[in-house]
Amino acid sequence: MEFVRSTLYVSIMVEHMFEGWERLPEGLAEMAPGLELARALASVDRSRLSGFDRVLVLQAWNRQVAHDQAELYASMVAVTEAETEELSHLELDDIYDVATSEIRAALTWTRRAAESQLSWASQLVEDYPLVWERLHQGRIDLPKAKVIISETCHLDPELRTRVAGAALERAPQQTTGQLGARIRKLVIHVDPDSAKTRYEQGVEERRVVSEPNPDGTANLHGLQLPVHRAGAVMRRINRLARAAKSANDPRTMDQIRADVLLDLLAGHQRNNSKANRGTVDIQVDLATLAGLAENPGALAGYGPVIADIARQVTEEQSDSEWRYTITNEEGQVVHNGTTRRRPTADQTRQVEAENPTCVFPGCRMPAAECDIDHNQPWSKGGPTDPANMGPLCRHDHVVRHHGWSIKQLRPGIYQWTSPLGHTNTVPARSP
Repeated sequence: MEFVRSTLYVSIMVEHMFEGWERLPEGLAEMAPGLELARALASVDRSRLSGFDRVLVLQAWNRQVAHDQAELYASMVAVTEAETEELSHLELDDIYDVATSEIRAALTWTRRAAESQLSWASQLVEDYPLVWERLHQGRIDLPKAKVIISETCHLDPELRTRVAGAALERAPQQTTGQLGARIRKLVIHVDPDSAKTRYEQGVEERRVVSEPNPDGTANLHGLQLPVHRAGAVMRRINRLARAAKSANDPRTMDQIRADVLLDLLAGHQRNNSKANRGTVDIQVDLATLAGLAENPGALAGYGPVIADIARQVTEEQSDSEWRYTITNEEGQVVHNGTTRRRPTADQTRQVEAENPTCVFPGCRMPAAECDIDHNQPWSKGGPTDPANMGPLCRHDHVVRHHGWSIKQLRPGIYQWTSPLGHTNTVPARSP
């Protein structure tokens, strides 16, 4: 009888909690973008929705906006086609100029804006029909479409179509950063010789640029730098900055990094042997390392690099600690170890091997620069075991304790639940 009363009390509490909340139109969470979804969204009063449902409305609007953007770009191309039919006696360049002017006047855009948008629309609709289709379906958004095109437009049409198609398979579940890194890896895979040539040509254009800011400060840019050297410099700056911060330096980390950069370039380096020590995190398969294959490597904090750079980086680390990881055909870690001294515990090394980056959805911070966090807090009985641990960058470590919960479903696969009740699953990433 007590159980029945308790159940009834819980039921009444739930009903009271949801009292006054508006229900979403049926099927809105799965509704494809278009007229029906637009009508459904127009009928929603966000102020009367639960927090959980507001996230579903956010996702629905994102689908609808992507769909409308695809329609906008198709309409711009349609204007060009109409001008072509109307002015068939003109050259194509002249027709393009007329179409640009038509769009410019209709939308009150500048000439440069109209030229830029029409050029992008033509590229999307005519050269990347599958990307346009996914945008029209709301399965990707505009930033992802632009990443796919910008990372593949230099390829010949056949390779471009192959890489774009492969990238679209995972694009809905990836951030633009993850998507861009995957495409660069695919590009190196499909045409390693061309990737090497483009890299070498890019490095030949390396330069340093200083520019003034309106507030009287200045920006200092190093452009087209060799990726492994730029990465090594950034790691050193980060190590020196962290060492200064741990000594209760009152400056922010960004301020310290900027000051460290200027000190190093001006020759004012402070002696800090501990801060100068560190590891180079490069992931590369054994066949490529031995020169038997040209598969891309991955430099932590940057992303895919061509095989030559992967080999060069490893050759420069002959006196460093080497860690190795053995995976099965599915990319799951089955064994790992080190060839030299052990700077970390076995468990930490295994966690970093199974999770190359922070395990919060979309984060790409290298595991070596993250905190090793207990999924179930140690203070609440969570064991200190790789099955209950994962790397979290400092920002996401703090966020995790602000209402998020995390569970490791299998090694390397994490399920996050947001404060509003939505779940996000982070898939395993092969080392």
